[in-house]
Amino acid sequence: MIAHPSGTGTSSSLIDGPYAWFRLAVSIVLATIGSVGMWSVVIVLPFVQSEFGVDRASASLPYTMTMVGFAAGNVIVGRFVDRLGITIPIVAAALALGVGFVSAASASAVWQIAFFQGALIGIGTAASFGPLIANVSHWFRRRRGFAVAATASGNYLAGAIWPTVLQGFIQSDGWRATYIGIGIFCVVTMVPLALLLRRPAPNGIADNDGATAAAPLHSIDISRRTLMILLMIAGIGCCVAMSMPQVHIVAYCVDLGYGTERGAEMLSLMLAGGVVSRLMSGVLADYIGGVRTLLLGAALQCIVLLFYLPVDGLASLYAISLIFGLSQGGIVPSYAIIMREYFPANEAGQRVGIVIMATIMGMALGGWLSGWIYDLTGSYQAAFLNGIGWNLLNLSIVALILWRSHATAMRLGRAV
Repeated sequence: MIAHPSGTGTSSSLIDGPYAWFRLAVSIVLATIGSVGMWSVVIVLPFVQSEFGVDRASASLPYTMTMVGFAAGNVIVGRFVDRLGITIPIVAAALALGVGFVSAASASAVWQIAFFQGALIGIGTAASFGPLIANVSHWFRRRRGFAVAATASGNYLAGAIWPTVLQGFIQSDGWRATYIGIGIFCVVTMVPLALLLRRPAPNGIADNDGATAAAPLHSIDISRRTLMILLMIAGIGCCVAMSMPQVHIVAYCVDLGYGTERGAEMLSLMLAGGVVSRLMSGVLADYIGGVRTLLLGAALQCIVLLFYLPVDGLASLYAISLIFGLSQGGIVPSYAIIMREYFPANEAGQRVGIVIMATIMGMALGGWLSGWIYDLTGSYQAAFLNGIGWNLLNLSIVALILWRSHATAMRLGRAV
């Protein structure tokens, strides 16, 4: 039994053990609650546009700022998690969410909503994604891919649960009262859950092959900086494509005459499929690795985006939204798995935060870009084509990384 370096007595038996699974369960719940900030702004988009009398691009600005705050928060909070553990950052995030939602509810202009969404809600939401994923990854070895994907699925569980719940409250009480309720709920639930995760991560424990847990599993004949840049560009590309249905499906349904309720249902169905996809991708990644899992998910996403082009029937949109969720749910968690495969564990919080930041930048850019293209053309058809183009960029980069990894492994006599 190997003692934890901090002297707390944490041992290798904790890796993949019952306590690790307990932490995973708590982390999923935290991710589901904390991710409300990402999806609430999507649901209120039509109501904000109607109340303030702005165009679609302006109404999309709060979402874009949420994603900007979310992107920055994944890096900032990730660095603190590497140094302090997960509990203090989660408590701080819960308070930021509480203040952010209550403040946004009192806003008198769209720019004020955008400010609070970015500066408080976006950064607060970030703690329940990349940093939480990185922290969970320290507690698993054999099932690391599944654990990472399961924690990331909390974000999609939030997308499956919150839109329908919030839609009902907004219809009965208005979006402002609903926002106040969300803020209070985040504080009273997330703080106690965060206190259950106070035990420090078991860094430095030996892997099965005798290497330390801090050592990367795979090698590639390009520099770490170049690899990070490639993964960041890939993350932007896949998420510009991903954002078109996720951000604008509610507004798209309004334009087609189906109403916000049908759009909210499609979004929930899409993200429920994403939960299944993330879990399946996590299991798959434990066998074929993060890069191949990412390549598969990105290819499937690109194919399904093509299906949206000729379709505008209600039943067909429900079906395609579910298929879209089933195709792309494992994409973002794959980046976190790749970070643990190619970079040291003691850099996990920061590295995962950086690549997650890139994916969220892609969501932010794509959310705004789709609205701008809609305003320019009066249709979402061109926005779908734009997403497909960005998706092809992602596929080319991931294929390059896989090829270079395979070439390096062949030269070193290792398996990829």
